[in-house]
Amino acid sequence: MSVLSKLFAPRDMTTGSPWKRILSFSIPLLIGNLAQQAYSAVDSMVVGTYIGDNALASVGTNFPIINLLIVFFVAISSGVGIMVSQYFGAKRKEDLEMTIGNCISITFVSSLIIMILTPFITAPLLRFLDVPETIFQWSNSYLTILMYGVMGLAYFNILSGVLRGMGDSASPLVYLLVSTIINIVLDIYFVANLGLGVAGVALATVIAQFVSAVLCLRKLYLMRDVAHLHLCHLKFRKDYLYPMLKLGIPTGLTQAIFSVSQLFVQSLVNSFGEFYIAANLLVIRVDGFIMLPNFSFGMAMTTFTGQNVGARKLDRVQAGTKQGLILSMSTSATLTLLVVLFGHHLMGLFTSTEPLIDYSVRMISYLIPGYIAMSITQVLMGVMRGSGDTMSPMYISIITSVAIRLPVAYALAWLTGKPESIFISILVGWVSGAIISSIIYRRGKWRRAAIFDR
Repeated sequence: MSVLSKLFAPRDMTTGSPWKRILSFSIPLLIGNLAQQAYSAVDSMVVGTYIGDNALASVGTNFPIINLLIVFFVAISSGVGIMVSQYFGAKRKEDLEMTIGNCISITFVSSLIIMILTPFITAPLLRFLDVPETIFQWSNSYLTILMYGVMGLAYFNILSGVLRGMGDSASPLVYLLVSTIINIVLDIYFVANLGLGVAGVALATVIAQFVSAVLCLRKLYLMRDVAHLHLCHLKFRKDYLYPMLKLGIPTGLTQAIFSVSQLFVQSLVNSFGEFYIAANLLVIRVDGFIMLPNFSFGMAMTTFTGQNVGARKLDRVQAGTKQGLILSMSTSATLTLLVVLFGHHLMGLFTSTEPLIDYSVRMISYLIPGYIAMSITQVLMGVMRGSGDTMSPMYISIITSVAIRLPVAYALAWLTGKPESIFISILVGWVSGAIISSIIYRRGKWRRAAIFDR
């Protein structure tokens, strides 16, 4: 097999040096996550440059809603990723094929339901968030188009998870890079040339996501030596759907709870006005790039753990966890240093409004100490999920997002009347998450959570 073929082939992570396997798997994930952030970043750059700061704010109001509406896909993706990695590690081909087929079918049905509900739920959700009237129509247009195109987003993310579960992190990267280029070109063409405004940005994103989804489907179809899919595999089977949902629903609920808490936080941000909404979006954009290594190493640890749990190599998981923590923490520390040095230039990529840039730089400085804490949390929760323990990460997220962050944000806002309270509350939540994750990991429940033992 050639070097190029090996790069795009499934990868067995149950042998070799753990840190090398984790790092080689994480690099395509990191580049892919960068490309995914580029989707959103380019949207913001185009909107801020060609339309204005209010349009930028209208895009920013939608992210908590979008995250909330796609929680079911997060659940499917999480559950199928765990099952695929463990079945792949255990060399159980028929179980692998049935799992993939069932996830394809349930994704189609659930996407269809969301598309049908879209015209009835977008405006009420924006009203609930108290989106200012000056940006309401833009926000509604952007959200509606994205939700009508949710099937592309769903299939790409879920099928990318399937490929990653089998150790192939390179193919999703290439498909994402292709769709990112399409997104950038269409963004500029729809907004600058055709004058479609915020709607053009949303339309470009939907088209690009459909392209990446089709490429993932094609890749899976061609991987016949690993999983030879037939129509019979698309038939719903409760013995595969049930564990898929049982494993995935805690992660979906985690996303839902986080998204609901984000709705309340976004409502708090909106209460301060358009300037602070736009500033919050700039912070989110830069924060998204800093967080990429944390999420990438967390995803890598999920696949690494899943395959090794399937192969019954728990000591290898523990060794890989220590090495994964070192990789993640050192990378996070490097990126936070870059933000300290070049934060003003990073914010300036999205807007030329100096007061907005200065304020955004000041706000992200509150988060700097928390990024290393988040690197610990993501790696340890990745291990828990990969083993099949999806309940513990859910509890951690509930405690940090709902029981800690939300009350702190509102309490500080009430006491000080300043939007800084939002970023201080994020820092408090992140540090708490690292402490709680470390305690739960050491208790060792993840060692007893393999799907074969259920």
